[in-house]
Amino acid sequence: MIDEKAAVLVPDPYKDQEQVTPILLQYWQAAHRYKLAIAIIVAACMALGIIVTLLMTPYYNSISRIEISRDQDKVTNVEGLQADDSGSRNLEFYQTQYSLLEARSLAERVVRAQNLSTRDSFFEAFNVDPSDSGMLSGSDNIQSAAQRKEPLKLAIELLQKNITISPIRGSSLVDVGFQSPDPRLSAEIANAWIEQFIASNMDRRFNSTADARNFLLEQLDELRQKLQDSERNLSTYSDKKEIITLSSEKNDSGKTVSQRTLASANLEMANAALAEAMSDRIIAESEARQSSGNENALTNSALNNLRAERAKAQAEYAKLAVQFEPEYPAVKAMASQITALSQSIVAEETRSRAGTSARYREAVEREQKLQTEVNRLKRQFSGERRDSIQYNIFQREVDTNRQLYDGLLQRYKEIGVAGVGSNNISVVDRAEPAEEPSSPNLLLNLALALLAGVGLAVSYVLVLEQIDQTVKDPAELKSKLGIASLGSIPDFDKEDILLSLTDKKSVAWEAYLSIRTSLGFLTDHGVPRSFLLTSTRPNEGKSTSAFALAAVLASARKRILLIDGDMRNPSLHKMLGSDNDAGLSNFLSGTNDLEQLISKKTAHEFDIMTAGPIPPNAAELLSGPRMNELVAKLNEIYDTIIIDAPPVLGLADIPLLADSVEGVIYTIEAGGVKLRGIQSGLERVRSSRAHVFGGIVTKIQSQHSGYGYSYQYSYGSEQAVET
Repeated sequence: MIDEKAAVLVPDPYKDQEQVTPILLQYWQAAHRYKLAIAIIVAACMALGIIVTLLMTPYYNSISRIEISRDQDKVTNVEGLQADDSGSRNLEFYQTQYSLLEARSLAERVVRAQNLSTRDSFFEAFNVDPSDSGMLSGSDNIQSAAQRKEPLKLAIELLQKNITISPIRGSSLVDVGFQSPDPRLSAEIANAWIEQFIASNMDRRFNSTADARNFLLEQLDELRQKLQDSERNLSTYSDKKEIITLSSEKNDSGKTVSQRTLASANLEMANAALAEAMSDRIIAESEARQSSGNENALTNSALNNLRAERAKAQAEYAKLAVQFEPEYPAVKAMASQITALSQSIVAEETRSRAGTSARYREAVEREQKLQTEVNRLKRQFSGERRDSIQYNIFQREVDTNRQLYDGLLQRYKEIGVAGVGSNNISVVDRAEPAEEPSSPNLLLNLALALLAGVGLAVSYVLVLEQIDQTVKDPAELKSKLGIASLGSIPDFDKEDILLSLTDKKSVAWEAYLSIRTSLGFLTDHGVPRSFLLTSTRPNEGKSTSAFALAAVLASARKRILLIDGDMRNPSLHKMLGSDNDAGLSNFLSGTNDLEQLISKKTAHEFDIMTAGPIPPNAAELLSGPRMNELVAKLNEIYDTIIIDAPPVLGLADIPLLADSVEGVIYTIEAGGVKLRGIQSGLERVRSSRAHVFGGIVTKIQSQHSGYGYSYQYSYGSEQAVET
């Protein structure tokens, strides 16, 4: 027996393969399980929506459309320090206009203009009695004053409650709508609303213009005096410091940016003359240097002419010297001419050097005088520049005061010319009485009722799902219980399953055949040589599953023995319709003749051993070594031994039985025992050091199916049916 347990190589084939049902599929399964409750909730909400819609008073909505142009009032033209963001300013402007359209003051203007607080028809249209509104206690005078104010207050509240302001996106158009049970009243109020809005806008413009004119007059008087004082200070200071301004330049805003004074003009002219003298001195110095080194011969035309004539004479002399003697008259005359030309050249060179030196001395003296004058003017200009700091302060003050004064004067003239006749609000469409009611909207109410019904149904299902802590899906075995799922069985009556096991094309047979496939991967030798089936409580399909597995395993021509191990409440003999005279309890009591205790070859081709007579204390029989000896002997005869064990909770049999087999298969009824109970049962099984191969989920309803439907197969003259 120990060797067989040691042969178990893969006790849990799904140990590292956790199968988690996708969340959307879990939601679909939950909705399918509670589809009837969901349908009832949604239908009830829809019916309630229809009833409420039919009981509601019809309201008629009349809409008038206006255009609000962008118009910003400016009291002064003085710019602020912050940059102008036209986008944000436009948004701010239109948001302000929308708020003004919803203001209580505008509603009060409409009430007073239309005399709504004294019109009984207005209150009757809304089915409101102003006399029933809150009465104040006190003296008769106080109470009568309060009573007079109550209709006005109530009328304002009705207008604000039923008025709608709807800006048209991307435009300056605004729809003003009013709804009431009376279509004519709705059109009247909508038109009166825009009329009073235009009138209130004109009133605000008139008030702001009057205030602006008074403000500007006061500011003009103050700035005029400031401008006079600043100009007087500037003139006095310039006379005192002898700052004589020849010309000045101003920018586009009227501010003085540069000035040309007498001192700056003199310095500029002296500096220009000095630059010219320096240029002349440099030229004269260059000529003097050239003259001292006979380098100016090329630039002196008279000297160049003399040298040219001498060269010509020397050429003639050389020609004559070849033909005649030196004493020949023509030769002597040409020699005399050459001597005279040489003397003239020497005299011209001497005269040229003397003139160049004189010009150089004159240039140096003129440069020195101009340099002295420039230095004097620089000192004078530096003193004036220091004085001009205060002068510029006075000048800027004059420019600022003049600019402010001119700006305010121009604004004052604009206000006087423009007046308050312009208006930036125009009526595009006036309201007309509506022909059909705008509310209640049956389709909208039905959509809201459907949405509310779906919300309630979802909440209902989620609450039930949180409360329901049972296993409904085989995929939950690994995630919630930590055991592998070996398969699942649809919900059939016990008799139907036993009958369908005779047909190998039935749904029950296919389901248990799938479990047999899973069993083949549990150990290195395939299907375990011995295992038991147990459950948390009775009636979870444990005995039926044990019987069906024995039949499926036996169909593969294997020697299979099914033992009814529940000696407290045996059921195998009832399923087969046989007696329970001898069985497991007899062997555990000392009987060794297995031939008498085993029924050979039942209709399903496997042998069985019933529980036998019910003993007074089954736990004492199981606690001995006889159970291990029985399984060891039977392993020599049969390929697989299946024990239909009793439930776990409340009994001590399972820990004793589990020690004699290779492993345990836990049977769980779908939607049956709570998770806590199943976990307690599994802990009790594991406490005996027994190995749990996995679990089988039985009695799965069609709404518990992972795909949301059940299926049946039939062959022959019948057709397959899917539901």
